[in-house]
Amino acid sequence: MQWSHHLLPLLIDRPGGLLVEVTDGATDYNASRYRISVFYDLAKVAVNRLALSQGQALKPHGGSAVAITPGWLRSEMMLDNFGVSEAAPADFALSESPRYVARAVVALASDPDRGRWNQQSVSAAQLAREYGFTDLDGSQPDIWRRI
Repeated sequence: MQWSHHLLPLLIDRPGGLLVEVTDGATDYNASRYRISVFYDLAKVAVNRLALSQGQALKPHGGSAVAITPGWLRSEMMLDNFGVSEAAPADFALSESPRYVARAVVALASDPDRGRWNQQSVSAAQLAREYGFTDLDGSQPDIWRRI
């Protein structure tokens, strides 16, 4: 965690800073599910735990760390793998654009009370419900509620 060694002092110097870890699966989802292989599983759990630990270090200095997971991300790789375009067919309605999770980060960073999220693991959809933003098509997809 060499980068964390250099990043945390920058956030401590400016109270109110926000560190966002992006992962696949919030803590509550990952806690009861094995994720593909031991290495993948550990990597997903570790990112959520890292946000918890970083938030502990930042809290006395007015900073926060949060782990955010997108849902079924409509990335370039996913579109290529399924052979579809960004204007995906109806059965891709639960997928979300990369901008959805970006909007989650913006909403969180814009919240003067963002410290209430410190050390938590949340989904883009959870933050969309809280802050009222939508994906590009006006929807609030939430694959985590479906699986």
